[in-house]
Formats: sequence, C-alpha cells, structure tokens
Amino acid sequence: MAEIKNCLLPDDLYYSVENNVWVRDLGDGTISLGMTDIAQTLAGSVIHCKPKAAGKKVKANKSIATVESGKWVGPVKCPFSGEIVEVNEQLSQDATILNKSPYKEGWIVKVRPDNLEGDLANLAKGADAIPGFEAYMAEKELGECIHCEGFDG
Repeated sequence: MAEIKNCLLPDDLYYSVENNVWVRDLGDGTISLGMTDIAQTLAGSVIHCKPKAAGKKVKANKSIATVESGKWVGPVKCPFSGEIVEVNEQLSQDATILNKSPYKEGWIVKVRPDNLEGDLANLAKGADAIPGFEAYMAEKELGECIHCEGFDG
C-alpha cells in the first residue's frame, strides 16, 4: 500500500489524480468508483452523498454524485464515459462511510465504462499515482490525511 503524508493509496486500485477518485476493476466489465483518502480528508466530515441513479449515462469528467460536508459541497467526477449500473444505497443512510471506509464500504457507484481497457490505461495504478498526488497535495497545501474513528481504508 502506497502512503503519502498519512494518506493511503491501495496498490490494486487505479487513480484519477485530476478527479481525486479511485477505480476498482470488478472483472466483469464494470468498475466501482469512490473518493480517495485525500479527497475525504479535503472534504472533512461528509454529511450527505447523492449519487446519480442507476441507468444514467455519464460523460468523461462529469459528476456521478454530489457530496456535502460541513465545509464543502461538490461533485465526484467519473474519469470516463459509461453507464451507472449500481448505486451504493448505504450512503443515503450514512454518508460518513466515505470518511470511515473510502476504499471498501465507501464505493459510490458501479459503472460500465464505454471502453474499459482504454479507460484504465489512462489512469495511474497503485504507487504510480504517488507523483501526481504529491503535486496535487502541494497545490492544495494539504498537510497529512486525517482519519476518523473506525477508519479502515
């Protein structure tokens, strides 16, 4: 597992530094997508997450969800085009899952990308994402990631 300033980047995931999201290839032509540890730290304690509905088509670098915290409201963007096939319904009951478990329980949507292999090839995987996130964190003047109680990556 890669780590930058206490922020975790699991080796098995793909990352879009530009969108500050992770992508997991589910092996069936779909991916799951969520906010990185860095993104949940920048957002602070998440109080609401509203994903777009299953069946909705998404375009590259457009919103798949809106997330709200005490200090931020903004989009979570998908790095490629496709169709949302499933939404994490747990988030409507407890949006803090995005803070407690950004890489496990905190997936936001599952998407069937239009071009899975090509899209994944354009993302950084595991430790290859470190240089991009180091630059991103420096630009945002982000110190260390802060993990809430019960954090399990």
